[in-house]
Amino acid sequence: MFFAAKSQSWGWNKTSQRFLPFILSIILTLVVGSQSFSSAPKNTEILWDTYGIPHIYGNNVQGTFHAFGWAQMQSHANLLLRLYGQARGRAAEYWGEDYLDSDKWVLTMGVPKRASTWYKKQSSAFRVYLQAFASGINTYAKEHPDLIDDEVKVVLPVTPEDVLAHLQRVLLFTFVVNQGSVADIPHSASPAASNGWAITPKRSASKKAMLLANPHLPWGDLFLWYEAQITAPGIDAYGATLVGIPVLAIAFNDNLGWTHTVNTHDGWDAYKLKLQKGGYLFDGKVQPFNTTTSLLKVKQKNGKLREQIFSVKSSVHGPIITEKEGNAVALRVVGEDRPNVLEQWWDMARATNLTQFQKVVQRLQLPMFTVIYADREGHVMHLFNGMVPIRKEGDFAYWQNLIPGETSKTLWTKIHPYQDLPKVIDPPSGWVQNANDPPWTATFPTAIKADDYPAYMAPRGPMDFRAQRSVRMLDEDESISFEEMIAYKHSTQMELADRILDDLILVAQQQKDELTHRAAEVLASWDRKADANSRGAVLFSTWVEDLDLDTLFKNPWNEKSPRTTPNGLADPENAVKKLADAAKKLTKAYGTIDVAWGDVFRLQSVNLDLPANGGDEDKGIFRVVDFAPAGDGRFQAVSGDSYVAAVEFSQPVKAMALTSYGNATQPNSPHVGDQLQLFARKQLRPVWRTRQEITVHLEERKVFDQ
Repeated sequence: MFFAAKSQSWGWNKTSQRFLPFILSIILTLVVGSQSFSSAPKNTEILWDTYGIPHIYGNNVQGTFHAFGWAQMQSHANLLLRLYGQARGRAAEYWGEDYLDSDKWVLTMGVPKRASTWYKKQSSAFRVYLQAFASGINTYAKEHPDLIDDEVKVVLPVTPEDVLAHLQRVLLFTFVVNQGSVADIPHSASPAASNGWAITPKRSASKKAMLLANPHLPWGDLFLWYEAQITAPGIDAYGATLVGIPVLAIAFNDNLGWTHTVNTHDGWDAYKLKLQKGGYLFDGKVQPFNTTTSLLKVKQKNGKLREQIFSVKSSVHGPIITEKEGNAVALRVVGEDRPNVLEQWWDMARATNLTQFQKVVQRLQLPMFTVIYADREGHVMHLFNGMVPIRKEGDFAYWQNLIPGETSKTLWTKIHPYQDLPKVIDPPSGWVQNANDPPWTATFPTAIKADDYPAYMAPRGPMDFRAQRSVRMLDEDESISFEEMIAYKHSTQMELADRILDDLILVAQQQKDELTHRAAEVLASWDRKADANSRGAVLFSTWVEDLDLDTLFKNPWNEKSPRTTPNGLADPENAVKKLADAAKKLTKAYGTIDVAWGDVFRLQSVNLDLPANGGDEDKGIFRVVDFAPAGDGRFQAVSGDSYVAAVEFSQPVKAMALTSYGNATQPNSPHVGDQLQLFARKQLRPVWRTRQEITVHLEERKVFDQ
């Protein structure tokens, strides 16, 4: 290896503690005075702060990638190696039958083979960077084998191709299309969501642009965020990426920043093929399938390997995912021919102004995700980013279903260029937002017109309640301070309650039975929030769960009134009956109908069990937290608010952040769940970016000598 490492611990005995302030002041003077981060340090190093955030300072880019690989292993070694094993399509060989479906999916999508192709297509510089990242992973594993679970060591050594295979599995075959969606054929909702805001100086109390990054993802597996700072010649960026990805995916620097949200993007289609004579019918002719085979190995409980041949058929559309009764279904996914995603993200973090940033983004290597952007000069942008197929016919709804595959008329082969994508820069409103709604509701007055784009570009609606809540908070405050933006980010107000609760209470109060009347009293005094101490929120949510939201409203969603519809109760009498049922259910489960939200919904990690705030986005809660049964009548958080960054482009940049579940998953790490108490209190923590700040909050320093 071309790097050796030295560790430096920071412990003090009782005598030296008396001199701690004096010693720290000397260290700060020497370090800050002799080395600013506008100039490269002599050695690449990682400064770990007290929240387990790695601040990586490299004297060259190659060394920085090496250190980032090392850092990810220190924080997430077991998870990272397991993810890479799955991306190879060999997880069942390593860990058994439970991973067989995962392997079949990865192999059917051609991930390992394409990873080798992608690696060859990287620029010469980026190939070196990927090698350095893999080297950092392997060097850590060699030096700290005792800190890694034995069962995942089989994945070592990691290669640059593993990194690219993992990238494909995450972006193309989890976000763009996932196994669950394909099984149902009609496109299902992504497991991910997000909020993103950008505010111009016009609407900012400080007259500085602001950015809010707020992805919502499951709290584990390949969805886990990793927070870091990367500083090297030509880059000084702070942000987060998904574990195993070697560059920041959401980031800011002194000049600009961006976040991503899952957009209403359709980047895959399932084609129904008619089978004939061992092939399939296409434009009136029988075409042969292209078939590849591979050897699948499955580890048995006794440790032996069972081998089986796995075959994948492909048509001009893509791989065959099902075949029965004279028909087959082929899957076509965007992005398989765009290998330079990582370099685009890297260069986005290196940009210094909007012009540079747009030149990078228009490469269209990133297959999907809205881009919400803000910068020091006061510009903001909402970009409906992604690889959108150029289709000859049909609207968005048409392409959500099984597509006839016997004709080339439905087979798309080209992608819309950057200039075709919906976008708005510096709208008159002074703000842009996205809460996974279509681009037409990015800002108000409407700045992106659906009529100006192909009908398949994005759906016309409806605008869900979380997006309406997002717009409402932005539009109703003409001068938003940095602190107010953070408070809005934590809002648990239920927009749904504002639309129907008054109608429900009015009818419920007229009922004669005591329980229904009591339920009306609880709802009337409820603050309409999902805060830990909110009483009435559990009752309202239990009532909503037993209703059909498609038929609930008197006035359905209307494109002409996207921010105030739907509203009203279509069937008040049935609604009141359901309320009585919900009250009985709560009485049986908790002994009362006004149980506090935080008594039922919990935040749990290691030795922590805290009351939660936040809830289901379907109820119009901006602070999204999804829960799963905990087995005792309570529910624990499993998804939702994950990484949050609030940024104001003042001089210097002001930033607060939080990684909800902590910045590590390795056993015995002090950073597993160490930010969860802040999450429970609806607080963010300061972002430390200067050497002086980091040194004051330093936990460990690691130096790499070249």
